[in-house]
Amino acid sequence: MPEPTEAMPADPHAELSAEQMATQLTAVVSRLLRRLRTTSSDSLLTPTQRSVLARLEREGPATTAALARAEYVRPQSMRLTLGALENQGLVERAPDPADGRKSVMSITETGLATLAAVRAAKHNWLAEAIATELDGAERRTVAEAADLLDRLIGK
Repeated sequence: MPEPTEAMPADPHAELSAEQMATQLTAVVSRLLRRLRTTSSDSLLTPTQRSVLARLEREGPATTAALARAEYVRPQSMRLTLGALENQGLVERAPDPADGRKSVMSITETGLATLAAVRAAKHNWLAEAIATELDGAERRTVAEAADLLDRLIGK
């Protein structure tokens, strides 16, 4: 068991301050996200590539510039990301109907399948971990915590 820190008192049931809870929650969520990312590492997609594919799936075709703005990266970086995705057949380029000098990128069927496989790997790992590591009462506690977190991020 880890040693108590300022963010985590010796008694785990002791009342935590909002600051302590924020510190602990940030650390746990970060570790969970890292763990989920590693469950699908065989997909050969970087986090940025996964994010771009998910954006194209959700929002539809977009220009390189629009994707760069949405992902908070430089257009040059986005061109590299899209080039790698295009080389793998996960996105395709088409002329922009509004401006023939530009092109728009869209996700391909292969891209959709790859994105679905990445999501399934994450979901399956988490479901298996919950099933094997938590008893019924703990699962209910996690479900309640998920509801509370959903309420927090909904603001």
